[in-house]
Amino acid sequence: MPDLLLELFSEEIPARMQARAREDLKKLVTDGLVEAGLTYAGAGVFSTPRRLVLAIEGLTSESRPVREERKGPKSDAPEAAIEGFLRSTGLTRDQLDLRDDKKGQVFFAVVERPGRAAPVIVAEVVEHVIRNFPWPKSMRWGNGALRWVRPLQSILCILGDEGGAEVVPVVVDHLTAGNTTCGHRFLAPTRFAVSSFDDYTAKLRRAFVMLDSAEREAHIWNDATNLTFASGMDVVPDAGLLTEVAGLVEWPVVLMGKIDEAFLGLPAEVLQTSMREHQKFFSVRAKSGRIEGFVTVANTVTRDHGATILAGNQKVLSARLSDAKFFWENDLRVAKADPDSKPMGDWLDGLSAVTFHNKLGSQADRVARIAALAREIAPLVGADADLAEQAARVAKADLRSAMVGEFPELQGLMGMYYARAAGMPEAVALAARDHYAPVGPTDAVPSDPVSVAVALADKIDTLTGFWAIDEEPTGSKDPFALRRAALGVIRLVLGNGVRVSASDISRFGFFA
Repeated sequence: MPDLLLELFSEEIPARMQARAREDLKKLVTDGLVEAGLTYAGAGVFSTPRRLVLAIEGLTSESRPVREERKGPKSDAPEAAIEGFLRSTGLTRDQLDLRDDKKGQVFFAVVERPGRAAPVIVAEVVEHVIRNFPWPKSMRWGNGALRWVRPLQSILCILGDEGGAEVVPVVVDHLTAGNTTCGHRFLAPTRFAVSSFDDYTAKLRRAFVMLDSAEREAHIWNDATNLTFASGMDVVPDAGLLTEVAGLVEWPVVLMGKIDEAFLGLPAEVLQTSMREHQKFFSVRAKSGRIEGFVTVANTVTRDHGATILAGNQKVLSARLSDAKFFWENDLRVAKADPDSKPMGDWLDGLSAVTFHNKLGSQADRVARIAALAREIAPLVGADADLAEQAARVAKADLRSAMVGEFPELQGLMGMYYARAAGMPEAVALAARDHYAPVGPTDAVPSDPVSVAVALADKIDTLTGFWAIDEEPTGSKDPFALRRAALGVIRLVLGNGVRVSASDISRFGFFA
């Protein structure tokens, strides 16, 4: 039985699309082959930034012959109906059988199709898959009609067994399948021929390409942990970033650098977010717990062992962190306003200009509702009512800060830092950080009473407000995350042993 090797070689495929593309390629091709009458023993799918690869083992050499009976029109049916039946079966009238039926004599067609060779079937299936591949976003290039995520440059498609390999005759627009590919863009760009999957992977490795994304992930993580351990530090785990970076490189080379002393005073979360979002760097933590370095992954081997690459990355990182430092220092000035004035006053006043929902008012309106709710809920959770109201009034102030404007994912967390800078009680600062929680099923549930009061008030206001304006979730959509808010209320109540009835919860809020 032959084995199939298919490689679709293109310009860089976005890392975020590669996992889905692998699964789509495997399913579409294998489903198409099975539907056409072929069977196979196993299939594996791989990707790098420049290639999608499918390897199928034990493919049958041809499909089984098919004998199919089709019932047609009655013998006295209109001629047009009989002619249509003949066209659909590809037979002539004298090839039809005439059989007795409950309704009289009826034409039957016996269609026999011989088995088809695997190369013919594979060519049809692969062409169809390429032309109809479900990329989330795709493009056209040149004068052709073909669409792909990035310009498709070549197709490798071979069927091989002990007797050798043959090229499958796939033709898609200007591209004709062959048995050649190339290695790393810079380190081994010369094309080479392959005869099997084992031959393919071995030659790719010699050409500086790790085909398996899982292997690239393991290589990156092992080198990163070894580098940081040798320096007496630890790399901060980030599974999502690891998967993304593995999708950006074909031959990962791990490098470690240090953050300039001028930026070490920034909150750890700011350093981590800036490096992860802008530079795709892993954060490196010293034994003290402070973020002091970074790990970056290059896609090439250089004569200076990455020194030039590292220097360039450090220069760009310093520019990014300079922006973050500017935001931080500016925000601290607002948070540390004159004690005689309202802390974070500029931000709180600015919430009036931020629309929450056109039927539910501004963020300032919402903050006022949440503050009143938090005061009402406080006795039920053992919180100080004044602290709960104060925390609710400042919890969303950081939405107007420059740092949250740059990194929205830091909302709440920055509110904690700014509340501390303003000299507010620690319970207020923690509530600013925790009032969004829990967001997901794995998030910790706040336990500080003030945080619980504000978190409940925030979610109950969301639920009662959107229900009041007839924006309930449906089975297919929940644009305002009301299910998440409801689950958050349940987890907060159960996780903190709060004894409150559903009717009590439902009567809270201005919209109840």
